[in-house]
Amino acid sequence: MTELKVIVFQLQDEEYGVPVEQVRSIEKVLHITRVPRTESFVKGVINLRGVVTPIIDLRKRFGLAEEDYTENTRIIIAALEDMEVGLIVDAANDVIDISKNSIEPPPDVVGSIEVEYINGIAKLDKRLLILLDLEKALNPEDFADKIVG
Repeated sequence: MTELKVIVFQLQDEEYGVPVEQVRSIEKVLHITRVPRTESFVKGVINLRGVVTPIIDLRKRFGLAEEDYTENTRIIIAALEDMEVGLIVDAANDVIDISKNSIEPPPDVVGSIEVEYINGIAKLDKRLLILLDLEKALNPEDFADKIVG
């Protein structure tokens, strides 16, 4: 396949992409129930259509400054292995197709995001899109047992 379909979202001033196959839905911010003794980037859990879903603040996960939620703040519900996780992002903009030819390997340094979390950088006209590796960025073992188990 020569095209990669991604959901584009924003954190701070950067645009990120995650493969559409990994995204279940995009939600407005719902009531989040805090869970004691979890990682600082785990905001808590939500009850989404009867499923208890852990919510991760991607800003905190990546060491960015926290910001108040706005009208544009969204929770991207992503599927990781056999669980769903909600990712709080500043905005979820659109769904786009990226030519695999426009994707380059990640440079040594990409802002404050660790390179191991990045699958590549897509060059689109004047935009640079950071393609996240959700499995590595979220590492379900880091928090799944603390929330669910």
